[in-house]
Amino acid sequence: MAAAQGRLSDGAGGMDDARGAEEEARHKGSHDGTGGSTVPPAFTAAVEALRAARLRPQIEVEATRAPQRLAPHAYALEAAVVDGDEDLADGRLVLLHDPAGHDAWHGTFRLVTLVRAELEPEMAADPLLPDVCWSWLTGALQARGLTYGEPSGTVTRASSHYFGGLSARPSASQIEIRASWTPREGLGGVPDTAAHLASWCDLLAQVAGLPPAAPGDASVVTLPQRRGPQSR
Repeated sequence: MAAAQGRLSDGAGGMDDARGAEEEARHKGSHDGTGGSTVPPAFTAAVEALRAARLRPQIEVEATRAPQRLAPHAYALEAAVVDGDEDLADGRLVLLHDPAGHDAWHGTFRLVTLVRAELEPEMAADPLLPDVCWSWLTGALQARGLTYGEPSGTVTRASSHYFGGLSARPSASQIEIRASWTPREGLGGVPDTAAHLASWCDLLAQVAGLPPAAPGDASVVTLPQRRGPQSR
């Protein structure tokens, strides 16, 4: 799986606050930064809900090594939207937990994400694209009736043009969404992480240009299918 790589931030200020906090290792598993102390039951329940979530078949999800400096407890997933042997979009979702609470989060849990996909150049040039992409994130959470706080993040678009020995390559454009939010904690202080994962996968599918999994608002706009998705 070609999963998104990038630095993540645990602050309510979004992704831009990161300063080398994430190790880029890609080994599977979760991280407990307490040096071997007992994992809180609320965190265990939240992780188990992530592992048990049922998702649409076009999205491949697997555990990956979590960042080790963002919170006492962390669990990470990476995902790719797959069409045959092609990845249409990819991303990473990290669940952070600090039993003592975090002033910037206004809670004890935080979800942090990175989502990216390639675009048609004319789509990338749309001045409204960043606002639309951010609305996809908040809309995906709201569509599943999720309550959350302190949302923050950035939407970045970039274009690559090739010259010299690489001039045969076509120009490429990419959109990248970095965001974090505090999920509402339910019974036992456990957020509905399965629903948050499902909404995140809805965002991935929308960025990838897939049709909605179920009938929805006809006014919802999705990215058009890209000409040349990345090979896996």
